[in-house]
Amino acid sequence: MDMFTFTGLVWKENTEFSALCPELDVASQGKTQKEAQQKLLEAATLHLEGSFMGGLPYLRPVPATEDPRNSLSAKEVKVFKFKVDVAIKAYA
Repeated sequence: MDMFTFTGLVWKENTEFSALCPELDVASQGKTQKEAQQKLLEAATLHLEGSFMGGLPYLRPVPATEDPRNSLSAKEVKVFKFKVDVAIKAYA
């Protein structure tokens, strides 16, 4: 089983929280910071599973102009690391 480590970003936008994984260009939203983070983990896992099953590239870095770390202050963006376990199975 392989373990991948990615960066997660969370920030408040209007009345909700947005979350982004800049290495995968996968995003989510939630009413709370915790909900946005949890949805991001789920979205990243589904993205990776789909990419591996479809033989597609999984890394799609977000353009620097769309990275919230470049447009918001450090106080506004919470940065965290998360890991995703991916089990590769062979079928014949």
